[in-house]
Amino acid sequence: MKQTLQSAPKSSLRDSWLNRNVAGMGITSLLSDASHEMATAILPGFLAVLGLSPAALGLIEGVADSTSSFVKLASGWLSDRLGHRKPMTVGGYFLTGASKALFAFAYGLPLLLVGRTLAWFGRGLRGPLRDAMLADSVPPEHRGKAFGFHRAGDTVGAIIGPLLGVWLLAYFHPRTVDPSQPFRIIFLLTLIPGLGAGIALAALVREKRGAPSQLKFWTTIRALPPPFWRFLCGVGIFGMGDFARTLMILAATQLLTPRYGLQHAAEIAGLLYVSHNVFYAAYSYPVGALSDRLGRRGLLSLGYVAGVLASLGFLAAFLWKLDVIIYLLALFGLGGFSMAVEDALEGAMTADFIGNEVRGTAYGVLGTVNGVGDLVASIVVGALWTAVSPVSAFAYAAILMGLGGMVIYRVR
Repeated sequence: MKQTLQSAPKSSLRDSWLNRNVAGMGITSLLSDASHEMATAILPGFLAVLGLSPAALGLIEGVADSTSSFVKLASGWLSDRLGHRKPMTVGGYFLTGASKALFAFAYGLPLLLVGRTLAWFGRGLRGPLRDAMLADSVPPEHRGKAFGFHRAGDTVGAIIGPLLGVWLLAYFHPRTVDPSQPFRIIFLLTLIPGLGAGIALAALVREKRGAPSQLKFWTTIRALPPPFWRFLCGVGIFGMGDFARTLMILAATQLLTPRYGLQHAAEIAGLLYVSHNVFYAAYSYPVGALSDRLGRRGLLSLGYVAGVLASLGFLAAFLWKLDVIIYLLALFGLGGFSMAVEDALEGAMTADFIGNEVRGTAYGVLGTVNGVGDLVASIVVGALWTAVSPVSAFAYAAILMGLGGMVIYRVR
């Protein structure tokens, strides 16, 4: 009788998918993304005030993305080697939350580059470990719900952050003489939700520690099962067409400028981006929950198809000069649905393929594949856009996304 009473609480916690860990990681990601998006929304304007070119922004993002990708691979394996993940994850959140405040002291490219790279180093450190901890916190039949709930919380932060950043910018501008001062104040204010994210994870999440892995780095990589590598192949091909969402904002701005003027077009494009994040948040949990019932492979392929349709929609908009706001809203909605499916189901499927003992490594490999794909997509789409035309850029994106969807659909 005593043994039954002792084991019951543990079992009930395991059977509940919306437990302390899932809720804690959702709150953590909401705060972290609010901090990140506050800074991201105003960073292009800050660069303009400092007199830096768009090429500088491209350099900052490229170096940061590359750093994050390779850190993910190393941190995932190291967490398996140690047998615990929480301390490194908390450290990653604190580093990301603190480093954007460096922008407040920047007067040129170097400190901006250092701040962004440190932020993405922290992001790469924490990402695979958080996903592995999330997968460990729920039964396999509820992983879709847990990942969907987490991504919804993440995206609520991505809605709050830009709105708060733009509102604070409008509030401080009339009250300061130096045009860079409002930006610097907001960068410092990102410390509040940014550091709050690390505190939330440390206080709310309880780690289920595993036995340390004795496998060496390359031995662990080679030990990942062949179906997982086929899955990664589809993710990587899709990723090489999955361009940064800032290019969607640029596309909407260019399409709307002839009718509304540059300033008003940029404002509308920013609101369309917020709507993209609203769609993302709204779809994340339902898609994850549905995947627990219907399976993930077909739904992930459907999400990739939505990305194809969004790319073809922008191709048609440039080809036939479609500058209707409702039409663009539909394209941003497709993009939000596609991203919700990607982020919820790629993580859940990885846990389906991989056991707990090397799960950190698997999430590190997934993060690296996604990071490299995002970097390639943004560079190629941007280069085609500049050197040839937006039509060719979105055609390339649609083709790669479609091929990735076909590969995923064949994975068993």
